[in-house]
Amino acid sequence: MAGKVFFSVSMSLDGFIAPESVPVEEELFAPDRQDDPDVQRWMAQWAELQQWLFPLRFLRENLKLGEGGEEGRDNDVARETFERTGASVMGKRMFDLGERSWPEEAPFHTPVFVVTHTKRDPWERPGGTTFHFVNDGIEQALEQAREAAGDRDVRIAGGGATILEHLNAGLVDEFSIALSPVLFGAGARLFDGVDASRVALEQVRSEPSSRVTHLTYTVHRREPRGHST
Repeated sequence: MAGKVFFSVSMSLDGFIAPESVPVEEELFAPDRQDDPDVQRWMAQWAELQQWLFPLRFLRENLKLGEGGEEGRDNDVARETFERTGASVMGKRMFDLGERSWPEEAPFHTPVFVVTHTKRDPWERPGGTTFHFVNDGIEQALEQAREAAGDRDVRIAGGGATILEHLNAGLVDEFSIALSPVLFGAGARLFDGVDASRVALEQVRSEPSSRVTHLTYTVHRREPRGHST
């Protein structure tokens, strides 16, 4: 039985999943840019958004940071998200940023299908992650990811534009948001450009922790007004 297609993100209270871009995003992680105020602002906001993850035992295990870390519901959510994922799909922009910042053993440990417009041979990393580059659209990338995932789920890893493209195309079954108590004021909005005439949601879970509120929704195709069966 095929698994679900889902995404899972941290989001600020005002709806942003990433800070406002720096002028030269490709140099975000360059050592000689770390004193740049724009880079420091981006890093500080990103850390604030993701702060619920940093203390977790699962994160320390996955990134091989040593023993220790907190348990509890936040840790369970992070572990469950990882364990349900049999393959991931991501956009080229997310991959480009991650290629510069991920450790040698990238944190996915599954096949990852990168939606791109260029051809590139698969890039195998230690620990079970292999990046495959798909240059003929999200449907083909998702089809390959489903095949690789087997009966596990496919995660649309990001970034925001890639998530939105899948959502508007009716390809997402479920999503989760870790709603973080921070405000950005500007940045990348998760639902900026969503086709609300086609997407209907049903809330299936709401779980507050001491740091975030975990929200889970199933996605349904919205029927046109006046439609009858």
